[in-house]
Amino acid sequence: MPITPLTAISPLDGRYAGQLNDLRPYFTESSLIRYRLRVEVEWLIALAAAVELAEIPPFSPEASAFLRSLVTQFSDADGVRVKAIEAETNHDVKAIEYWIKERAKDRADIAASAEFIHFACTSEDINNLAYALAVEEARAKAVLPAIDAVIGKLRDMAHANAGVPMLARTHGQPATPTTLGKELANVVHRMRRARERVAAVRMPGKINGATGNFNAHLAAFPDFDWETFSRRFVEGMGLEFNPYTIQIEPHDGLAEVFDALARANTILLDLDRDIWGYVSVGYFRQSLKAGEVGSSTMPHKVNPIDFENSEGNVGVANALLRHLSDKLPVSRWQRDLSDSTALRNVGAAFGHSILAWKSCLRGLGKLEVEAGRLAADLDANWEVLAEAIQTVMRRHGVPGAYEQLKALTRGKGIDRDALRKFVQGLAIPEADRVRLLSMTPATYTGLAETLARRI
Repeated sequence: MPITPLTAISPLDGRYAGQLNDLRPYFTESSLIRYRLRVEVEWLIALAAAVELAEIPPFSPEASAFLRSLVTQFSDADGVRVKAIEAETNHDVKAIEYWIKERAKDRADIAASAEFIHFACTSEDINNLAYALAVEEARAKAVLPAIDAVIGKLRDMAHANAGVPMLARTHGQPATPTTLGKELANVVHRMRRARERVAAVRMPGKINGATGNFNAHLAAFPDFDWETFSRRFVEGMGLEFNPYTIQIEPHDGLAEVFDALARANTILLDLDRDIWGYVSVGYFRQSLKAGEVGSSTMPHKVNPIDFENSEGNVGVANALLRHLSDKLPVSRWQRDLSDSTALRNVGAAFGHSILAWKSCLRGLGKLEVEAGRLAADLDANWEVLAEAIQTVMRRHGVPGAYEQLKALTRGKGIDRDALRKFVQGLAIPEADRVRLLSMTPATYTGLAETLARRI
């Protein structure tokens, strides 16, 4: 059965395939082969450029360009051939070595150095660098742009609504007012910090042989400085050199990235649920799309489906990310193979993360503020001014300030007139009395507007 959006097992390659085209260059089977090929080719070119390794003839610019073209021009047909070789060898990395030799056999300048393809390498020398490069590039070109788009949209919304007063709720109950823009600014600040953590992790890499000691390297060339050469090679690929490893690079860097992304996703989840709630109480209206249906039986429904989709994908993404960050750094003795199959799910973890951020962005784009509903909620909860009144009373030494307001307001609905009457009877300076009498729930927002505009 051919794999199509209707037959794919994973929704990433089925229902959501069109939303993940920006991730596809990094985590398909073809992509993994291409990254491995890139490492093999660059290792061979680096060996040939080392004048101390006299047995490896230096490559001409044309030979190096040909080798690199194997990577840049790698096609679906090439991938099919690599997989055919793998079917014979039952080894995915060895298949790439054989494929390079097959492609270079008619070039005498490269064929003469054929035995230096994959020289002194264990498969994990190739794999760890391939995955590190894939994560580096996917993070920069797919994951961070998805996060940045949400941050940018929220910042615009925070500025546009900086002065729109809103009743806050702590423990689900009416609380000290804020502004809609300030609540969105809070999320922007959190997401920026989380985004920095995702971007800041440096991906480590190694190319030091079967158990990390350059054994085979020194057996062949005992007088060559392999550690310095390998460091230069890894750093030349834009990665951080790890000098202490077992057979595998121990995946601590990958775990750090996954943990950081999971934390960013959790902030997104918090936003999804808050916006869902604000839609539910009518603070936001969702724009309508012609022909769209909200319920199969209730024609009136306009559901917050984008935020629900985002929440669901965060759950799947973080389950994968946290499993990978827990599992990958643990390997029996000098290595076991359990990391290999786990690593193939990195793309899925990133994919569900990107879907979550994109779904939220789509939902944010449909929101319209219901200023009247926000204002009505504030006007129905004058008791939130009790905090301001008792704090001014305490400033001026009025005994039992908190207790007086508690008796007046706790668990009771109270209106503007009742509060005014209470304030008029207070023994406080006239200027403060006038200021309290002019205060409303909509004006009692502190620095909220300033903070929202500053984000």
